Amino acid sequence: LARAGVAVGLAGLFLEAHPDPDNAKCDGPCALPLDRLEPFLAQLKALDDLVKGFAPLEIQ
Repeated sequence: LARAGVAVGLAGLFLEAHPDPDNAKCDGPCALPLDRLEPFLAQLKALDDLVKGFAPLEIQ
């Protein structure tokens, strides 16, 4: 869902990360493992740069 949001130009992102999601006190299944956070954010940044580099599409 984060990639889809970035692809349509979202301005912010909320996500949860934890060093050990399986042992988190709450929301573990929803948390991104901390060691995967940096690569994931790098992907989102690359997608954001790509999308923001497109010229606006004018429809009239």
